[in-house]
Formats: sequence, structure tokens, C-alpha cells
Amino acid sequence: MLKVLQTGFYSTLQDTGRFGFREYGVPVSGAMDSYSAQFANALLGNDKVATLLEMTMLGGKFQFLESTVIVVSGAFMNPKLNGKAIDQNKTISVQVNDILSFDKAYSGFRTYLALKGGFETDLLLGSRSQCKPITANSVINKGELVPFRPFSNFQNSNSKVKYDDSIFKSNILDVFKGSEFNRLSDVQKKLLKSGEFKVTKLNNRMAYQLEPTIENKLASILSSPVLPGTVQLTPNGNLIVLMRDCQTTGGYPRILQLTERAINILSQKTLGNTLKFRLKE
Repeated sequence: MLKVLQTGFYSTLQDTGRFGFREYGVPVSGAMDSYSAQFANALLGNDKVATLLEMTMLGGKFQFLESTVIVVSGAFMNPKLNGKAIDQNKTISVQVNDILSFDKAYSGFRTYLALKGGFETDLLLGSRSQCKPITANSVINKGELVPFRPFSNFQNSNSKVKYDDSIFKSNILDVFKGSEFNRLSDVQKKLLKSGEFKVTKLNNRMAYQLEPTIENKLASILSSPVLPGTVQLTPNGNLIVLMRDCQTTGGYPRILQLTERAINILSQKTLGNTLKFRLKE
């Protein structure tokens, strides 16, 4: 068991997501930065779908009631084990009653705590990702006990895998044309291709809103399928980039679609960070 002593700002249990239920309006969910999450699981020899803890902006504080092996990846939140700094992207053995703590994010926005075998909360619609109303809670709570199987016989591999930190350094979002892209004017297309955009305070697991706005006279569309990474243009000219917990349909023109890597890059951005789109033909 992992005891939650402090939750942090917004901490959730996530895996690779919930698939096969979008026709019923069920979001995909899953780790916002799939690269960092899967990197951490890979170092532990876990299946890529193993459940881990995602912390946003400010990390929590946790007590291990069983021994295990962990990896911390993603944004740097100054992780400490029993008050001593530990490395990220490296396997770390923890013992019974060890305390793991995090600070605010100093680079990036989301940090992942993975452990050997993954967390073993209830499997709901094929996933353990927290997302109400599928799961009882949308985040972990103080005092909660999160189950996992104890593990102590971990053999470190001599092989080394380098973590690609370019997702923090890059501000380029590779995108494909969306279904309604060709309805845009030449001026709108030029702005999207050459303009610089900033993350607003309206950003979360459902969507990121960017500024400045783009003058828009396009009519809304019939409610149509959308995906994580879909960029919508509202009647007011707002650019909304849908993220992992997004709805399954929408009525705004779908002008762009982010690549998986671009979603990972955006998930590590926060208020005021600048971005540019790069259209892939």
C-alpha cells in the first residue's frame, strides 16, 4: 500500500487509457505525457499499461507501507526519499515506511511516479485511469491507501536508456490538417502556420485554450467525433486543444490534429508558455 500524506495540486492514477467505449461518451483518459509515463514503466520492466501516479504542477508526499522499486519521470519536482534528493529516470529501491516527497514543478508541468508492477486499483471498463463518473474520485485523496504488490528482489540492468527531455525544450507542435481545415480562409491558415500562441489559465486534463484568438466566421458543425489532440476553433475565435479527458464529440470546426508527441509536449506546458504549430503534409 501507498499512503497519501499530501496530495499535491492535482494528482491522479493513470494508465494508457480507456478504449472501446467512446460510442458511449466515455473519454479515453490516460497519462497526459504518454512518453514519460511509458519510459518510467519500461525502466521497471512493467507492461506499458501499468498504472502510475500523475502529479500536476505541485507534487505530493507519500509513505510506502510495503517495499518496492520506483521510478520518477517527467517534470522535475525535486523528489526526495526520506529527505534526501533522488535521481529521476532511474530505478530506486524503497523500504517499508520510507517517505517520498515532491515540491512544485521547476521544469515541465507533470511528473510520474511508477512502481514495480503498477498500482492495483479497480479495473473499470478496461482501465484504472481516474475520470469521474467512471471512477468514484477524479483525484487521489489525503489519507487514501493505494494498493500495489510488494517487491524487493529487483535486478538492475546494465543497459542504459536515455530520457528524451526535448519534450520540455520544444515549443513546436506538429499537427495534421483537421477535417474542417480547408474551410479556413488564407489569412486564418497563415496565422496558424506562422503565428505564436500562448497557453492561457484555462488548461487542464480536458483541454488547453490558447491565445490570441483568430477572427472566425465559420459556422458551427453538426456534432462530430473528436479525439485527444483535436484543435477546435470556436465562434469567438478561441483555439481549444482537446486533451486526454476530452469529450468524444463536438460542434466546433476541427481545424488541426496534434501528433502523439505534440500532445506530450503540450501536456508539459503551463500558463504563459509559447507554442507554434508545424503543419505536416
